[in-house]
Amino acid sequence: MKARKIPMRRCVITKEQLPKIELIRIVRTPDNEVVIDSNGKQNGRGAYLKKDIEVIEKAYRNKILNKHLEVIVSDKIFEELKEMVK
Repeated sequence: MKARKIPMRRCVITKEQLPKIELIRIVRTPDNEVVIDSNGKQNGRGAYLKKDIEVIEKAYRNKILNKHLEVIVSDKIFEELKEMVK
């Protein structure tokens, strides 16, 4: 039997290539709204973060998501991300 291909994505902070299931996707929708994409299928520009509290805090401090998504990401999104990881 043929092995299933595991989709790999790169974390924007650590630059690690990890299976998609081990990452959180943050999306800028076509309406310029930033949301957390829980199922990985949301329409729009996405960025991936490793499911690690230190990575999320580093993304907040360095404003990396603002650069990747080309929009200002609110503090509320980072609070939601921290709750998801806990």
